[in-house]
Amino acid sequence: MTALRPRAEALAEPLPPLLARARHLAAGVVLGEHGRRRPGLGDAFWQFRPARPGDPARAIDWRRSARSDQHFVQEKEWQAAQAVVFWVDRAASMRFASAKNGETKAGRAALIALSTSVLLVQGGERIGLTESPAPPARGALQLERVAAALADPAMQDYGAPETATLPRHSRAVFLSDFLGPLEPVEAALATAADRGVTGALLQVLDPAEEAFPYDGRTLFHSVGGSLEYETRQAGDLKARYLDRLAERKARLAELAHRTGWQYHLHHTGDAPTSALLWLYRALEGRI
Repeated sequence: MTALRPRAEALAEPLPPLLARARHLAAGVVLGEHGRRRPGLGDAFWQFRPARPGDPARAIDWRRSARSDQHFVQEKEWQAAQAVVFWVDRAASMRFASAKNGETKAGRAALIALSTSVLLVQGGERIGLTESPAPPARGALQLERVAAALADPAMQDYGAPETATLPRHSRAVFLSDFLGPLEPVEAALATAADRGVTGALLQVLDPAEEAFPYDGRTLFHSVGGSLEYETRQAGDLKARYLDRLAERKARLAELAHRTGWQYHLHHTGDAPTSALLWLYRALEGRI
């Protein structure tokens, strides 16, 4: 038991900084006057709108209509909490960072996912992780649970989305470099479509994975150490590599389009704010 304590403390150490960074990043996002509010079923007043043909007489707000030459209907605010679940790839490939002391893909993906979760919880939504058996929930305690789970790395070289507990008619976000086999991703999107789940794919890449700045004798190896390849002319691989990467990005975009999802590419060398705004708006259906 004593030997477990240092490991537990090391695992928990990134939690407060990650959550603090996520809250700071979310605080800098301007979502507009109403945030995620919209008309629908609920008890809170939303707005008045002109009456339309087919509106029943009982829907007319006669007090408001008396002040005008036309009839008005009072709309209520939509209050049904949406469930949004995240798959944040924490496999070995996501621990890559080309710059010394640079942010890893896993760190950036976790930051964006948790920052989005902060905004969703502020809007009254429920959040969760695809691999969690517990249902999505609201509140600060749920944010801490998600942050703690994101601090736990996976052992395999490449990750794959889990969909066993994906709630029906929820929204989902998959964050990964998507450099492993695409068949599990395609299967996960098919399962999501069968359950009426829509969402977003956010591909997170290191700038070096886009530029391929390698030449001469180079030893390539996976972060997990299971794959290794040595070449004396790395520059000769660049064109083929970039073609394969372009094909993969196009395939992800096509998969997203076919299943009603959204796709976006983000680089760890860019500010996370743009990805956070894109993702939040994608969940609102604005993109």
